[in-house]
Amino acid sequence: MIKKIPQLRPNLFYVGVNDRKKALFENIWPIESGVAYNSYLITDEKTALIDTVDSNMIMDYLATVQQCLNGKTLDYVIINHMEPDHCGGIQIIKKYYPEVKIVGNKKTFEILHNFYGIEDGLLEVKEGEELSLGVHTLKFFMAPMVHWPEVMMTYELKDHTLFTADAFGSFGTLDGGITDEELNLSFYEDEFIRYYSNIVGKFSNPVQAVLKKFKSMPIKMVASTHGPIFKKHDNIWKLFSLYDKLSRNETDTGVVIAFASMYGNTEAMADVIARELSEQGIVNIKIYDVSKTHPSYIIRDIFKYKGLILGSSTYNLDLHPNMEALVSKLEGIGIKNHIYGCFGTYSWAGKAAKKLEEFGHRTGWDMVGPTIEEKGSLKIEKFTECVAMAYAMAEKLKQ
Repeated sequence: MIKKIPQLRPNLFYVGVNDRKKALFENIWPIESGVAYNSYLITDEKTALIDTVDSNMIMDYLATVQQCLNGKTLDYVIINHMEPDHCGGIQIIKKYYPEVKIVGNKKTFEILHNFYGIEDGLLEVKEGEELSLGVHTLKFFMAPMVHWPEVMMTYELKDHTLFTADAFGSFGTLDGGITDEELNLSFYEDEFIRYYSNIVGKFSNPVQAVLKKFKSMPIKMVASTHGPIFKKHDNIWKLFSLYDKLSRNETDTGVVIAFASMYGNTEAMADVIARELSEQGIVNIKIYDVSKTHPSYIIRDIFKYKGLILGSSTYNLDLHPNMEALVSKLEGIGIKNHIYGCFGTYSWAGKAAKKLEEFGHRTGWDMVGPTIEEKGSLKIEKFTECVAMAYAMAEKLKQ
């Protein structure tokens, strides 16, 4: 099968693949629009493959690499990240090119051994070290915990291309176009944030450390392992600015209201709060039913907006299971700098509101209160408290 192989720069080719069959990324996150596994090939005096792809796409990928090499041998495979959707091609590449050198850092090779038992043909690199391919030279920068401990980034010195592993990635396949010069980026805007918030968001401090490394370096192309490749100067600046903003936990004025409602009573409280927020001038309001919407979309918007209000019915003397799942994920990520309120309902024994309040205390967020708890359907006293909570939230956001 012959392909049209995109050429990104002289001697630099895109050999990635699209996965339109997988339903869940990492078997957790919905990817209705699929995902791209990006891989790159430099053909110089020496040839270098930068990252591979998921093993379920390997034969199609191998055929593309072979077509691009056009009879040349493969000298190096650079492993920026050992997650299996990027190193899944290592074994088959090594089988077809047994003399290939696998380039990584010490932590890379620990994981490589644990996954595949590979111990030979390794070339270890450290921070700032370089590898000459001829005209092109690769320089390596460690990026630990963005978002695995072995992650590194590879900088090509001649054309100023930065290969960033999972950083600056996005969900969504690359449908025809590969770069920002060829694509309408509007689709990817929310998917960049959803990708960051769910995959990288826990590691904001390491992201800040990496951004500082490249602050003064000329970068003319950003090539991630997922999503579009960026070549336009303005878009590269916007991309780095977005990561800087997200990793600093900076947010826009707005409120996410997420609720778990069994019979409509908790949802009714959410609607009252949302209406009052609107009357107080808050424009960005997102209401989510946690039983319908996957947490990844809710977390995305929590990263975007300053205010968060959670409401849950009591279920078996605990939080509704779907709300419990969302709260657990939020605690795991460790999102900072939010304004928080909570409410709940119950029929015969109330627990949910108290548990949401305890969650708020654990986060250290700025809480607007008091916590509201209604028995049965919404009545005038708790209606008034919902209005008051929304008013207090709006006032804090305006400050």
